[in-house]
Amino acid sequence: MAVKVLVVDDSSFFRRRVSEILEKDPEIQVIDFAVNGQEAVDKAAKLRPDVITMDVEMPVMDGISAVKQIMQSSPTPILMFSSLTREGASATLDALDAGAVDFLPKKFEDIARNSEDAIRSLQNKVKEIGRRRVSRFTRPISSSPAPAPARSTPASSGLRSTAKPIAQPDRTFSRPAADTPSLGASFKASGKRYQIVAIGTSTGGPVALQTILTQLPANFPHPILLIQHMPAAFTPAFAQRLNSLCKIKVKEAEQGDRLQPGVAYLAPGGQQMLVESRGGSKTLKVFEDDSPRITYKPSVDVTFASTAKAYGGDVLAVILTGMGADGRDGARMLKQSGATIWAQDEKTCVVYGMPQAVASAGISSEDIALQDVALRINKEIGCA
Repeated sequence: MAVKVLVVDDSSFFRRRVSEILEKDPEIQVIDFAVNGQEAVDKAAKLRPDVITMDVEMPVMDGISAVKQIMQSSPTPILMFSSLTREGASATLDALDAGAVDFLPKKFEDIARNSEDAIRSLQNKVKEIGRRRVSRFTRPISSSPAPAPARSTPASSGLRSTAKPIAQPDRTFSRPAADTPSLGASFKASGKRYQIVAIGTSTGGPVALQTILTQLPANFPHPILLIQHMPAAFTPAFAQRLNSLCKIKVKEAEQGDRLQPGVAYLAPGGQQMLVESRGGSKTLKVFEDDSPRITYKPSVDVTFASTAKAYGGDVLAVILTGMGADGRDGARMLKQSGATIWAQDEKTCVVYGMPQAVASAGISSEDIALQDVALRINKEIGCA
């Protein structure tokens, strides 16, 4: 059965272009268009599409307001189109806060190296989130700890601090019923020694990362590496938002950063992040990578491989929701060094691609529901 898509944009050219791209794939059917947010709300309720593509800036009702209303009245997976600007990044994070599941750059040439790759990227993303149709969304889980007070941000950053949490998609299968105990509650730590935590993710990752990181204590004893597939314009805003919500410190990684406990380092979009050993300390190497063999920038595989070399088996690595198989090869190297590898379970993934890749290869030792990951990390590390 074809994935049914409602295309929402006030530009007739963009509506037509998106429709042409999607309908090149026989597994996708564009069922209608909407030219503003209010029309999108009305047609989402009437037509019940599997996926909605949504622009941010539109007349009558903007895209963010439309996402909020759709999530309340007729929950549907929504893919946002965003401009690659600081303002566009902030607006896109606001859309994720409102309940959108993912985003793509509005300029198709920014999606991939060439037009054919860009077309496949859009088609595959729509099919993946359409097949994992979300049945119900809510605001952030009420049992989550209250966000930490917002930290001040240098004025020179030019980024607006929203200090708002990204909404947690609540599928009917995403967290246990009230009378069903969390599996994480009975988890016992292995007693293994660690020096660092590394987390890789893609589609659905912003929500997943926020869900986990906001539950880590301020005295978390190890550095954390975050590899999220995200454009360069977005990672500063995303790191800032996480930093304003978490008890730990979150920052966009910079060349030469010395890894510190209780600090999470987000790999910059469009670059690679490596761990290097210098004397008795570990530092980060952040660099441009023009290699045609590496699809993702940042790449989970690249960072995980360097982490294996720097830390050996003293690593707890987690693969979260995402398309493709990035992280599988790096996780295999970590496991061969003696590291512990966990994967998010299928039911709580927006897209069960990256976790499935490590699970089906026999690399991960645990499949963990998103709502249990932070508890499991805290217990395994010894801070809970």
